[in-house]
Amino acid sequence: MNVKEIKELADLVARRGLACLEVERAGFRVRIEGPRPEPGPLRRTPLRTPADLGEDRGVVEAIPAPAAPSLPAPAPAPAVEDGLHVVTSPIVGTFYRAANPDADPFVKPGDRVEKGTTLCIVEAMKLMNEIESDVSGSVVEIYPKNGQPVEFGEKLFAIRPS
Repeated sequence: MNVKEIKELADLVARRGLACLEVERAGFRVRIEGPRPEPGPLRRTPLRTPADLGEDRGVVEAIPAPAAPSLPAPAPAPAVEDGLHVVTSPIVGTFYRAANPDADPFVKPGDRVEKGTTLCIVEAMKLMNEIESDVSGSVVEIYPKNGQPVEFGEKLFAIRPS
């Protein structure tokens, strides 16, 4: 099989919108993958159309993309009361309520905070990142537990602005 024949097969994949095309001839096998369509049932459809291939060149199969594996639904996020400001994690890391295990937490539910008050630390790659309040108000809820891993954008605190 030469480069021209492979290019023709790639064009066939593009024209027909195929997810994959496999050709095997005389011990040589080529697989050309196209753009991934919406997930559908996996099926193999033999194609043997000399008009598309120019001539009979062996076994050709069109293979639609397999369906994406189903993932478990994410846990529902805690409900946020109207009027509350939510502080989210700006990075992926480990959430800590205090500067060290023996220290008091930076804030507790019910505490009054000012803009710029340190709320917690998120450790990422051995760097301790202080997370500050971006509003003044009262801490209503602290979502993660001390030492819990947090993701980017995950809710950390609910604050009732004043």
